[in-house]
Amino acid sequence: MASSFPPRLKLRKSPRQARATATLDAIFEAAIQVLVTDGPQRLTTTRVAERAGVSVGTMYQYLPHKQALFYALNDRYLRVLADKVESACLARHGGPIGEMVEALVTTYWNAKTERPEVTRALYRSVVELDNEALIEDFAGRVDAATAAMFASASDAVFADLPIVNLTVLSTIFGTVRSVFERNLPVPISSAVHDHLILMCNAYLEAFKIPPPGASAERERTTGSGPQVAMPALYGPPQPLG
Repeated sequence: MASSFPPRLKLRKSPRQARATATLDAIFEAAIQVLVTDGPQRLTTTRVAERAGVSVGTMYQYLPHKQALFYALNDRYLRVLADKVESACLARHGGPIGEMVEALVTTYWNAKTERPEVTRALYRSVVELDNEALIEDFAGRVDAATAAMFASASDAVFADLPIVNLTVLSTIFGTVRSVFERNLPVPISSAVHDHLILMCNAYLEAFKIPPPGASAERERTTGSGPQVAMPALYGPPQPLG
């Protein structure tokens, strides 16, 4: 966990051995199961310990109370999600914008829909928590990964990459959240996924600048270059010279 996280919500200790890691994994999975079946209001550390097959005392070695458990669950979820986004972005470095957008949207979408009941349960679990540090840590990682990916695009550069990057991510995150809140049927949500890719590509196309040398390369491959001036907003193209 990041050092900026509230001290009272941090893990009391981090597992250092494989057995301890397995125990904490079992506690987290049991907590998710209780969250999904009973909801955050009815979740108790005793129920989670029973579901995980550990003693309450073992739980308290890592998590002092219910709020710390919720915080740790969401931290774990966001770290895994950031890992997936970072890997997808790194794999697309140097590629065309279209492939980058499809990979980014699909990776985030699949991560959220892999276990949709878990995503919804975790959304509900943080209602009363101060999760600003969690979001800040996650956003920082994803912002850096996507900005580096877009900066490496083979077919475009952007004059204001930070704003472009923020707009694309906000659009993706907001759309996916809306799909979950509406609980849309699979065919409709799949259509939204496809349209989201189209929308992000159209936005990036509108704001991209051709990479250096693109005009010269186009003229080299097509001959003497364009013979018609750019058309006015209203009216036909005008001949050069």
